[in-house]
Amino acid sequence: LTYTHTHFLALGTHFGKVFLLDIQGNVTQKFEIVQVFGLYTREGFHENFDCPIKVIAVHPQFTRSNYKQFVTGGNKLLLYERNWLNRWKTSVLHEGEGSITNIQWRANLIAWSNNVGVKIYDIGTKQRITNVLRDNVSLRPDMYPCSLCWKDNATLIVGWGKSIKICVVKERNPTEMRDLPSRYVEIVSAFETEFFISGLAPLADQLVTLYFVKENSEHMDEEFRARPRLDIIQTLPESCEEISSDALTVRNFQDNECRDYRLEHSEGESLFYIISPKDIVVAKERDQDDHIDWLLEKKKYEEALMAAEISFKNIKRHDVQKIGMAYINHLVEKGDYDSAARKCQKVLGKNMDLWENEVYRFKTIGQLKAISQYLPRGDLRLRPAIYEMILHEFLKTDYEGFATLIREWPGELYNNMAIVQAVSDHLKRDPTNRTLLTTLAELYTYDQRYDKALEIYLKLRHKDVYQLIHKHNLFASIEDKIVLLMDFDKEKAVDMLLDNEDKISTDRVVEELADRPELLHVYLHKLFKRDHHKGQKYHERQIGLYAEYDRPNLLPFLRDSTHCPLEKALEVCQQRNFVEETVFLLSRMGNCRRALQMIMEELEDVDKAIEFAKEQDDAELWEDLISYSIDKPPFITGLLNNIGTHVDPILLIHRIKEGMEIPNLRDSLVKILQDYNLQILLREGCKKILVADSLSLLQKMHRTQMRGVRVDEENICESCHATILPSDMAKPFNVVVFHCRHMFHKECLPSSGTFCNICSAKRRGPGGGILEMKK
Repeated sequence: LTYTHTHFLALGTHFGKVFLLDIQGNVTQKFEIVQVFGLYTREGFHENFDCPIKVIAVHPQFTRSNYKQFVTGGNKLLLYERNWLNRWKTSVLHEGEGSITNIQWRANLIAWSNNVGVKIYDIGTKQRITNVLRDNVSLRPDMYPCSLCWKDNATLIVGWGKSIKICVVKERNPTEMRDLPSRYVEIVSAFETEFFISGLAPLADQLVTLYFVKENSEHMDEEFRARPRLDIIQTLPESCEEISSDALTVRNFQDNECRDYRLEHSEGESLFYIISPKDIVVAKERDQDDHIDWLLEKKKYEEALMAAEISFKNIKRHDVQKIGMAYINHLVEKGDYDSAARKCQKVLGKNMDLWENEVYRFKTIGQLKAISQYLPRGDLRLRPAIYEMILHEFLKTDYEGFATLIREWPGELYNNMAIVQAVSDHLKRDPTNRTLLTTLAELYTYDQRYDKALEIYLKLRHKDVYQLIHKHNLFASIEDKIVLLMDFDKEKAVDMLLDNEDKISTDRVVEELADRPELLHVYLHKLFKRDHHKGQKYHERQIGLYAEYDRPNLLPFLRDSTHCPLEKALEVCQQRNFVEETVFLLSRMGNCRRALQMIMEELEDVDKAIEFAKEQDDAELWEDLISYSIDKPPFITGLLNNIGTHVDPILLIHRIKEGMEIPNLRDSLVKILQDYNLQILLREGCKKILVADSLSLLQKMHRTQMRGVRVDEENICESCHATILPSDMAKPFNVVVFHCRHMFHKECLPSSGTFCNICSAKRRGPGGGILEMKK
């Protein structure tokens, strides 16, 4: 006899004793007389029965101080009810089918089993609803008793032998009632199991089953009793699916029968009691703490940590940080120091004491480098001594790693001066080490000693030197370092100097670069390209610089500069025999004939000579060019091909000596004719356009002159300046209006009166023509 409650378990023995046990298995009360009584009151009920009581069930609404109904089972199913006089009334619900082996009460429904089957009784309507017959009648009901459990107020699960049935109590349609009960039972699932059923209990939408197991011996044909099994199954309409299975070790399981096991459950605590003759086993759903225990036992620390983080609000026995520390210890023991250090960020979080302990532990095992990149460096940080200890460790063994930490760590994490001193000490032993020098410059920069940082960057020709100058406005510090900057990167240096002329003047730059003319030329050239007038006082100096270092840009400079002394430029170019530049200067100075002579005699380039003559458009130059070319057949060919639009080709052809062989003469003559035809066509086309435009303009002028001119009292006579119209319009008057819109009284005009006095200087221009108005 057993009864479960959220706080205790009532257990009856074969000797007629009843024990109350708490959920830890401790005996809290003991009774030697079977009776109904209040555990928390003195009220009780005692009755003698004519047969042993094997099962008892109480109303689901039984309370500590209020019990009104209960049923007992022996050979009869008896219902005890307390009436309004506080007396007990007994009713027989069922008898005559053998012993009652199980009773389960839920809401208004009582289910019980006997040797024949399972019955359900509705205590509300006082009607028996159904009878579910036993399937395997060959099994002794006393050896393989029926197991019953309610899943909810309308679902009964029946287990008998190896068969399970799920029965649902439903309301009958009123039209079908007649003399039938108002409810009926539908079996929604029925299936066979592998082993004999000793107990059933619901678990959400699944089912907990306690099996009595018999197995065949490998050496003998007879069966033997194995450990009972507690399974969780998912029920299906005609079968089931096993979710989990556990074999239970209980004392004397080899001697137990199916009837010796029971499964009871407590809904409130999700506790399941497996009862055997010698043991009571408590089973409960695994919670997250259990899962974490298992993961830690299997050394699956990462999964355990993840599970704890996900369910940190629900775990009771574990702490996320402690699990994390166990994981870190495990990684350290394995020698995976980098992973252990990485996990410190996540596990240690904001606990600075734990951080410092871990740093010292990593130092002890010689792995400070592993943890260095994961140390806190934001609002929360360790003591400066911790960071300095790690920097010193790197400085001893790994310059590159040291430099990386200096770049990544904010300078306020450590004592900057102490680290500067340490780096300086190392540089005494290795003064040319670029890594240490660069790092020292970065430390100086953080310490705002920019001049020292700048010196190091310039010495190293470091790319960050220009950024440092701009960022911290160090132009005053670089006035005496311009040559160093130019040697490092001419283009960047010049651009920086020109962009900051207000901070470093052009005169200062020229002064600093006086001993390095090649650098001075680069600076002045870029200055000239930006503004032709800014550096005008240095243009004379630039002539020599261009001639010495950049001849290709000399001629463009001479063309664009308006401040360059031509005589000085000519002198330099003649000394260096720069013909093209000399030709340009001679032409600019007005000595075009000498320039043309140099082109023909020194360059011997007829195309350039012709181009020069075209630019000057001077008849004398063309004559000099023809005279020089007349005895040179290649020059004549060039002239015939190019002068057709500037000089009459006949003049050149007449001067060619008879018998002179001229290369490609036929092609040149054909080109002259083609050019001539093209000129004729152009002239005819222009003539047509001119005639058409003239006619169009004449028609427009005629239409304009034929328009009327408005004359009103606001107009005045241009001679007497009186109103052009008389005040009395009834009197006759004469008004003369010219096409230039000037108006006169007839009598105010001279005797001829054919031209506007004002516009008469233009003769028959806009003021010509007369419109006369009379009345």
